[in-house]
Amino acid sequence: MGFDLDRAGFGMRLFAGVLDTLVIVIPIGVFVYLYTGTPSLNWTQGVTWNVLYIIYSIILPVIWGGYNAGKRLVNIRINKANGKELNIADMFFREFIGKFLIGYLTVGLSTLVSALMIVIRKDKKAIHDFVAGTFVSNEV
Repeated sequence: MGFDLDRAGFGMRLFAGVLDTLVIVIPIGVFVYLYTGTPSLNWTQGVTWNVLYIIYSIILPVIWGGYNAGKRLVNIRINKANGKELNIADMFFREFIGKFLIGYLTVGLSTLVSALMIVIRKDKKAIHDFVAGTFVSNEV
């Protein structure tokens, strides 16, 4: 696999991330509003939301062949650099270690560095891609 697939750039990856969040937040927000009668996004703050989103980010791409909701909508997907199928360990390293933990420990600096890496590098790999041995490809 490697470089023979077209790599997804920063704009597509960012757009997929925004769509992914909206696909999750809007339905849950409507449910919370109907339950509480108060429009609020306070439920997206704190540990519970982060844990649930990380679990979603780890499990769905394994089940759905490299896609989450946002990536499916813009036709990009996560691939293993060695051509094998994604597994839970790959996604754990990508999402929890590569994005969340390193992002937390660097107070978000690694997120900015990753964005620059996607823009500048020919292979368009971010820190979390290196941690997990993945890349994101365009599927169209």
